[in-house]
Amino acid sequence: MNNLTSFEEHLDKHRGKVGTENRAKFDADSLAFRIGIMLQEARKEAKMTQEELADKTGTKKSYISRIESGKSDIQLSTFFRIIEIGLGRTLNIAIGQ
Repeated sequence: MNNLTSFEEHLDKHRGKVGTENRAKFDADSLAFRIGIMLQEARKEAKMTQEELADKTGTKKSYISRIESGKSDIQLSTFFRIIEIGLGRTLNIAIGQ
């Protein structure tokens, strides 16, 4: 075993230290994936299809699909519209340390 003591050390070793290009890409991809999963879970809780959500928010099913699979960047205003108008939920954003 390589004696890593934390996930952060694993990321440093395999994706580079925070601030490096490789790590920044990994972190961005990870965030897109997490946002996609949260959207997908909320949509399914609302018993909506991707097409229904797209119709309700003025987007396309393919766009909802790309977001849910972590393959599309999303503007905050669009995410807000999907969550609040499309799903009738509240979008809360926090900045943590």
